[in-house]
Amino acid sequence: MIVIKEAIIVEGRYDRIKLGGLFDTAIIETGGFRIFKDEEKKNVIRRLAQKRGIIILTDSDGAGFVIRNHIKSIVGSTAQIKQAFIPDIQGKEKRKSHPSKEGLLGVEGMTDEIIINAVLSSGAAVIGSEENYKKTGEITKLDFYNAGLTGREGSENMRKKLLSALGFPKYMTANTLLGAVNMIYSREEFFDELERIFSDTSEENNDEQ
Repeated sequence: MIVIKEAIIVEGRYDRIKLGGLFDTAIIETGGFRIFKDEEKKNVIRRLAQKRGIIILTDSDGAGFVIRNHIKSIVGSTAQIKQAFIPDIQGKEKRKSHPSKEGLLGVEGMTDEIIINAVLSSGAAVIGSEENYKKTGEITKLDFYNAGLTGREGSENMRKKLLSALGFPKYMTANTLLGAVNMIYSREEFFDELERIFSDTSEENNDEQ
């Protein structure tokens, strides 16, 4: 098991069980939308955030992002929050008779490797390890604009291609994406990745013509 400093916030009991087999830390479940009325749990989350920081890991569907944003509002200070994201993968968990409304696998349906990579890529502080899982970077909103990812005609389509290539869910806003890539890439690495992704796209378009 991987020992980390931050507590992890997930949606449900099966998510908590899944994460509990991978990480040695406090794991809190929101009970889905019940967190909106659970003042006691809100206080626990606030205190955990203040004392050790939290990592939010919700499903990649619309409901997951509503819960994610509500947790952010509970804590208030984004400095105490790290974001972990799973990719959009179509499917159904084995225990369920029907897929979710959007047909996407939730946290409990992800492989161990995907979950571990998601948590470590968020910048989790691994206790007792000198390995640095959080690559520093200073990618800015201006960088996004200059790269055509915001504020330009076709920016939304570019972001969708980038989100898909990086394995991020399609619901991520430009600001959330900016925060995520800053946790993972240095400036040089990010622009190298952009060049690779969009040069591949250009080659595919040329092949189709």
